[in-house]
Amino acid sequence: MTGERKKFTREGEERRREALIAAALDLIAAGGPQAATVRAIADRAGVTPGLIRHYFRSKEDLVREAYRAMMTAMSDDNAAVLQAPHPSAEARLAAFVAAALRPPVMDPHRMGLWAGFIHQVRGDPDMAAVHAETYLGYRDLLESLIAALGPNDPARLRALAIACNGVIDGLWLEGCALPDAFAPRELETIGLQSVGAILGRDLLAHLPELESD
Repeated sequence: MTGERKKFTREGEERRREALIAAALDLIAAGGPQAATVRAIADRAGVTPGLIRHYFRSKEDLVREAYRAMMTAMSDDNAAVLQAPHPSAEARLAAFVAAALRPPVMDPHRMGLWAGFIHQVRGDPDMAAVHAETYLGYRDLLESLIAALGPNDPARLRALAIACNGVIDGLWLEGCALPDAFAPRELETIGLQSVGAILGRDLLAHLPELESD
């Protein structure tokens, strides 16, 4: 019985913490970081302002955790495609690149949130640390997918992952900012062609539904 009570308490506290993070994200999406005041976050989450200090050292700490949560969720959505079986390492990488350039990863709402956070990275070392953690986590996953194709020199793998990640990031930004400027699946196709050119592989051939468009 005691163990059940402790588990229930932990789950309840985790839900309240997540509610505060969700409230901060909603406010930042609507009005930028300046809109995420302690009072506004508490009101949206349905708690008292003092409760925020129970879960976070400061409002800035809460905002950093909100950024981490957003970036982690986006990376998880991208990586979800890897849970399905793929016939080859090329097909696995192709699926990952394509998923990065379609919903729910490519989402104007998420880009708006990202833009609201990113200007803080240069002025806040702790925010910069969160950015580095999430960026490197994503890049390391991308590097592991590239490594499965054959290259095994660490310096070469690092350079390839940086280059491919740059292509994905750039297309993601453009697709989120101007979603009506591109034909259906156009950015996915360009992403596969560009990443494939960097790696010397025909990734587009491993997603027949795109190759036939």
